[in-house]
Amino acid sequence: MVHSLSLAPLCTPPLEEQVALTVCWAAVTVKVAVTPKVEVMEGQPIKLPCTYQAPGASMVLVEWHIENLGVRTRISFHSGGEKKVDDGTVYTSRVTMGNDNSLNIASVAVGDERSFICLVNSGVQGVSEASTLVKVYSEPEEPAAVGSSQLLSVTNDKPEEVGTCTAKNGHPQPRIIWYKDTSPLPEVKDINEDMYMAPSVVKESSGLYTINSRLFMKVTKADKDSKFHCVVEYMMPNSAPLQKNSPSFSLNLHYPMEIMTFSLVNKDPVKEGDNVTMKCETDGNPQPSFDFLKAGNSLDGVVSDGGLVTLPKVTRDSAGNYTCSFLDCDFSDCEEITRTLPLSVHYLNPVKIEPARPQEAKKGDTVELQCRTKASTDYTLEWKKDSKVLFRDGALSLKSVSLADAGVYTCEGAVPSVPGLMNKATVELVVAGAPEIDAPTNGEVEKEGESVTLRCSAQGHPSPQFTWKPSGKESFNMVGNKMVSTLTLDATAAVMKDGVVCTASNKYGEDSKTFQVVLKKAADSNEAGKANRADKQQGGSSGVVIAVVICVLLLLIVVALLYFLQKKGKLPCGKKDKKEVAGGEVNNDIVLNKSAQVLYVQMSVMKGEEAKEKINRGEVDSG
Repeated sequence: MVHSLSLAPLCTPPLEEQVALTVCWAAVTVKVAVTPKVEVMEGQPIKLPCTYQAPGASMVLVEWHIENLGVRTRISFHSGGEKKVDDGTVYTSRVTMGNDNSLNIASVAVGDERSFICLVNSGVQGVSEASTLVKVYSEPEEPAAVGSSQLLSVTNDKPEEVGTCTAKNGHPQPRIIWYKDTSPLPEVKDINEDMYMAPSVVKESSGLYTINSRLFMKVTKADKDSKFHCVVEYMMPNSAPLQKNSPSFSLNLHYPMEIMTFSLVNKDPVKEGDNVTMKCETDGNPQPSFDFLKAGNSLDGVVSDGGLVTLPKVTRDSAGNYTCSFLDCDFSDCEEITRTLPLSVHYLNPVKIEPARPQEAKKGDTVELQCRTKASTDYTLEWKKDSKVLFRDGALSLKSVSLADAGVYTCEGAVPSVPGLMNKATVELVVAGAPEIDAPTNGEVEKEGESVTLRCSAQGHPSPQFTWKPSGKESFNMVGNKMVSTLTLDATAAVMKDGVVCTASNKYGEDSKTFQVVLKKAADSNEAGKANRADKQQGGSSGVVIAVVICVLLLLIVVALLYFLQKKGKLPCGKKDKKEVAGGEVNNDIVLNKSAQVLYVQMSVMKGEEAKEKINRGEVDSG
């Protein structure tokens, strides 16, 4: 902005939006230009430019002034190359003056928000000045919103204080906006019967503002689920208004009950051994003190926590009707409110197998067992062996049992409608009979005379006794329901030739199996020989196929060539053929047959002895 002081007999008005001080004295005009307004954050440096026009002036004095209560104070000047800061002012230690006459403030404080005047004195040529307004900004802290710690009653006829909001250290003075959920509340400062705000402002010694707002409302039951918070709105340099949000808070309301419920917290059906939790609550606030009873009797040893009561490890005797009650005195007359909850406890009795003792049977016998239990509702029974389901009822019937049927049988009882409610019992079945040896596995050695290990596995009851021929170092162990005998001996020539015989026996009979001992290299060579012979056979067959294909292609070419020569009359003919041609009768079939015979002979030559035999038998014309 340009400001001027004119010394002339006739003075002209200043330009639009210019501040001018004019004096009619001379024909020369001094013009001063500054920035009308400079915005800066507190604590940052600032530069206030000042330029002038003073044509013909030989000596110019540039001064910076501040004004307080109508009294001006110079803080810096520049004249004749000399720049100086005036002593004894609030800016003595904080400002400098540049060669371009600008005023530099090292660190702006809130108190620096004022007008700074640049005055230019060119002596008889004129005097002019212009002012710059400095605006200082400080971003306030995040607002703090605190809800009332009191229990607010919806039955109160007058507004109650529901919360306070405080925002500190802002400049210029910010403002507070209250929100209920996502909607701003209208700013009301006059006390009324529904809602209003009570704002207050404190200017700190630093010059910054701390603002506070108290919110008063006549609360309703609908406010119990609402969230309240406040927003501080403030300005920053060269920007639109900005906002900061406070954390939200809820109200602690007192409102009467309308609905009361008594329910089971457990999601699944209750079974014996479960911990059962029941919950009693109302839609009022605060929750009352509840009393819990079962069939009119107190719950001994049961601890309740507010509206929750837990029954540890319930049994079928825990089933019955439970009541929850409290004394409602929110209205004029106190009234006992009661709710009843029936509790069902599912159970499944232990599973029993009859007969319960271990069972022993001979091979070929029939075994029958019975499984029984009781439950609070429909249940299932399953017989299993090695996790495989055999029967889906309480009866187990095994006809003509074998040694493989021996083992542990399990009867499982379950209540499908109650997850996790199940019991089971087991019984062992022993099948007596002569031993049965599993199929033998041959032993392998690198060379004759080496040590070899053989394993003979057999099942039978009583446990079989093992005999090896020839014998060696022997050991025993059980694998499932089978006895395993392990033999280690040298692979002598006799062993390699005749093998080793394992015999398992008990009082019901015996079983024998022969184990062969072979060389590893021989076995490997035998397999490799078979593979090589197969490869050679496949290779030979492939060669024959290729040769036949080539011969057929050659024969087709020769046939085509002979047919072409015959058609052109260039194929040599016998005397008979010449006469037929001379007589004008040409028998193409004869010519083709001759050609075919020649081709056939060519094929026979390639086939060797087979062709010669055809010629000898007169099947092919040798000419």
